[in-house]
Amino acid sequence: MILPIVAYGAEVLRKVGEDITPDYPGLPKLIEDMWETMYASNGVGLAAPQINRNIRLFVVDSAQIFEHQEPEEKGKYADEPGIKQVFINAHVVELAGEEWPYNEGCLSIPRIREDIMRPESVTLEYMDENFVQHTQTFHGITARVIQHEYDHIEGMLFIDYLKPLKRKLLHGKLMDIHKGKIKVDYKMIFNK
Repeated sequence: MILPIVAYGAEVLRKVGEDITPDYPGLPKLIEDMWETMYASNGVGLAAPQINRNIRLFVVDSAQIFEHQEPEEKGKYADEPGIKQVFINAHVVELAGEEWPYNEGCLSIPRIREDIMRPESVTLEYMDENFVQHTQTFHGITARVIQHEYDHIEGMLFIDYLKPLKRKLLHGKLMDIHKGKIKVDYKMIFNK
């Protein structure tokens, strides 16, 4: 089932997510619905707070980024295959490498894209959908998508990385999103 995505301004987007256990009600269906919602919204990642759940769960499919890029667009991460993965109760162990810019957007903040600086790799401890524990390092675009979704379960948004003047310039657009004064081609919940 395609779930509505909460828009900028929703309280749940600013809360730190709670760890869950294997008996979280309806977890397999929730994960299935998150994949369906993400693809229906043309996203490459989706975090539970974006569907109004204050839990530490997100899904990432960075493989589709590489499927749609020309070889020269892939840059230094051209050999990276990308991933399609579920992350439960994730916690960052280490951020490493040089920070690099990439034009990011967010399903909860439609029609706003900005260059954001992030480290080139992230090491996470997390559980998969079967609650098997992993510690893994990710690089490049995949690391960026993971960091973006991880921020959601920490109550942060990509616009938090912008300089104050840039955020001030975006204030009107952000308020339009908050009030539902925009049109999007996917289901959204606005904070009217």
